[in-house]
Amino acid sequence: MVGIKQSANKEEYRLVLASQSPQRRELLEQIGIIPHEIIAPNVDEAVEKLQPSAYVERTAHKKLMTVAEMRPDCFCLAADTAVVVGRKILGKPDNIAEARHFLQLLSGRRHQVFTAVAVISPHNPRALSRIVRSRVKFRALTSQMIDDYIAANEWQGRAGGYAIQGYGGQYITWITGSYSGIMGLPLFETTQLLRGLGFPITANNLGNQSF
Repeated sequence: MVGIKQSANKEEYRLVLASQSPQRRELLEQIGIIPHEIIAPNVDEAVEKLQPSAYVERTAHKKLMTVAEMRPDCFCLAADTAVVVGRKILGKPDNIAEARHFLQLLSGRRHQVFTAVAVISPHNPRALSRIVRSRVKFRALTSQMIDDYIAANEWQGRAGGYAIQGYGGQYITWITGSYSGIMGLPLFETTQLLRGLGFPITANNLGNQSF
């Protein structure tokens, strides 16, 4: 575990989001947290022979510790999401052909979404993490539906090639688990972890520019 230095001013609650995802930023803002800074760390997200839960936890931890070393005086938060069909982990499609393939795999089937969230405090070198598993059911997709979704360009940068909170929501017949987790950041688990580290989350923060 990489050591994190003590903050010089314990009254400051600056949080760095280790993600370029606009959805994760928007979800944090929903609960009154506007990151002091956003850093998208360059880490290896290659899918190895790991269980999905271990894969997302490992990747989230890598992101977290990369940024925590850069900003040791801040709270840091990272997350990672994987869409799993059967035993296959679907990452972010590299191109239209792969996005189309992913949608064909999801069509008419249930799949799982694993999201890991990891946080660390400037006052404690021990990172905390939680893993959330949700289930999603897609309706059967026609070729025209897939073409239409591809044309919307929503597949880009999305685990599994879709976004439940966007245009793709019309194809979801049901879910179980965490809606925000499927989006990329489970809010219940995130707030529990941050509060456990002493980070304030209250209604008074809504509308503030930053901590």
